[in-house]
Amino acid sequence: MNLSSAGGILLAFGLYAVLHSLLAGAGVKDWATRRLGAAVVQRCYRLFFNVVGLVSLLPVLVLVAWLPDGLLYRLPVWALPFSLLGQLAGLGLLAASLRQTGIADFLGFSQLAGPAAPGGLVTGGVYARVRHPLYTGSLLVLWLLPWMSSNTLALIVAITLYFVVGSWFEERKLEKAFGRAYQAYKERTPAFIPRLTAPRNS
Repeated sequence: MNLSSAGGILLAFGLYAVLHSLLAGAGVKDWATRRLGAAVVQRCYRLFFNVVGLVSLLPVLVLVAWLPDGLLYRLPVWALPFSLLGQLAGLGLLAASLRQTGIADFLGFSQLAGPAAPGGLVTGGVYARVRHPLYTGSLLVLWLLPWMSSNTLALIVAITLYFVVGSWFEERKLEKAFGRAYQAYKERTPAFIPRLTAPRNS
């Protein structure tokens, strides 16, 4: 494993994570609201956040492709169907989550038409089985790749750590917003490993 390449990727992703976290925090959004007005921020901030997140991730991906690398493993042919099934399950989880919460809202397109009413706490559907289906689905797709190189592993480890840390901060905000209702949901619903059946009170 090329430690210098892995270190460079981890550092680059760390810088990306800091930028992404700052933009997701209330401070930057409040600053933009004071400068641009609430109406502009409510309409445009989500889309701006996603575009900046995508563009700032590109240099990290370039490093993964450009830095010296080495193949760690390639799955044997007999294991490929299991890998594919797991990745399909991850994609299904992603699709179900986005369908439930609204992909246009997630991307920031629906907000361009006007600020939406504040959403309630979502605990049904796929969210009755796992609290972070977007993270779980993404991790299934990434960790079940049929091959793994040093650089790819470094990137996936960085993403996994960011998801774990990010989910902690997200849940703090949700507990502040929804109080005991979110705490009860958190107690009955696993964070990353989906339960096979939904609880009756979801």
